[in-house]
Amino acid sequence: MTKGQIESKISEAISKFEIEQMGRGPEKIRTIIFQDLIIVRLKGFLSPSEKNLAQKVEGIELIKKVRTALFENARLGLEEAIKSVIDVNIISTHSDVSTKTGEKIIAVVVDSNLEEIINE
Repeated sequence: MTKGQIESKISEAISKFEIEQMGRGPEKIRTIIFQDLIIVRLKGFLSPSEKNLAQKVEGIELIKKVRTALFENARLGLEEAIKSVIDVNIISTHSDVSTKTGEKIIAVVVDSNLEEIINE
């Protein structure tokens, strides 16, 4: 598979994971592989209720806490979704949510330079 095909398949796997584990998928998703990093950008994943909550500071804090807890509880499933596309050892997984833009970023650090592996 090409780098673009792998990025696309990772996006599909993570979108499916978001639907199954978080209750809904993103409107848009994009994955970028850069050396030993997999960066996933999800747009439009906040529910209408979360958008309403995000109007106040307390709501923003609540959304971030809940989304972080949900992500941590389901992190192994996310890592398995990535491993189903490309055979890598995952070192760490990070995630953050922007209630301002309705975006989520997931960063995955792996134990090798994926660009070198893909180009072989």
